[in-house]
Amino acid sequence: MTSLLFKSAISLVALVLATSTSTRAADLRFGLVGLDTSHAPAFAKILNDPTAKDHIKGAKVVGAYKEASKLVDVSERRAEEGRAALADVYKIKMYPSIEALARDVDVILIQSADGNAHLDQARRAIRTGKPVFIDKPMAASVKDAVEIFALAKKQGVPLFSASSLRFGKATQAVNKGSIGKVRSAQTSSPVNFEPHHPDLFWYGIHGVESLFSVMGSGLESVTRKSSADGAIVAEGQWSGGRTGVFRQGKYAGKAIGENGEAEVGGFDGYAPLVAAIVTFGKTRVSPIPEAETIEILAFMEADAKSKAQGGKPVKVAEILKRAGWKR
Repeated sequence: MTSLLFKSAISLVALVLATSTSTRAADLRFGLVGLDTSHAPAFAKILNDPTAKDHIKGAKVVGAYKEASKLVDVSERRAEEGRAALADVYKIKMYPSIEALARDVDVILIQSADGNAHLDQARRAIRTGKPVFIDKPMAASVKDAVEIFALAKKQGVPLFSASSLRFGKATQAVNKGSIGKVRSAQTSSPVNFEPHHPDLFWYGIHGVESLFSVMGSGLESVTRKSSADGAIVAEGQWSGGRTGVFRQGKYAGKAIGENGEAEVGGFDGYAPLVAAIVTFGKTRVSPIPEAETIEILAFMEADAKSKAQGGKPVKVAEILKRAGWKR
């Protein structure tokens, strides 16, 4: 009897160890590139720290490659801070290149703050064949984004880019149809400027992404305006006579749909975005249509062009044609 109990105990321990090993083996291995944004250590905490409030299972950050921007003044300092946080706090291995990193990971997350660097980084990442997530902004121009998507298609590599604001709970409810088709919406977010990016690309993209999350694609024109207090107001006209407005301000917004109104544009932390990236890594399917991502960048580029032309409306078709993208 004692021998039988002992054998049963051994079998139980073996089963637990096998299950634990299997679970660990199922975790996706993420590799981070860039490291000069707060997102790098924040994502690592959410994924690697089981005691974190918003801990998400199913993936771990296992490696990183530090690469600072030559254009953004604070990039080198922030990249080093990001490297130290990942290596010292989470014991994440550093790699000498994207190619070396790719050999030990399942998904590559480009987390460089400078959108101008993303085309070159994406090109190197896509060549490895691993799925790629690109943090906001996807690029510093529509042309670069079009080229990135083309490279990914040619290589058969899954790819997507998004702001965390897209995945706010209230915004997602409207996105999924809680008030029917959205007829008009207004969203707002802070706008910080960086001289090597058009006005909204550096930070205003958060509110613009919230706007597109509920309006979808179909953008036709953008007009730069301003409020009485001098805040940026970018008014977009969508197909079907729908209107979407971005306004410089706090994180907020409202959408008006066929079946009522709802607040949108709130920030619910990084965890919802990280969860979406984990799902993307497992399914290899982007949660956002390519056309919508391209139009987000076209909205911001058209806004900058409208500003340069004294507030003249700019047709988005012109922006897309110049960038080599067709709807």
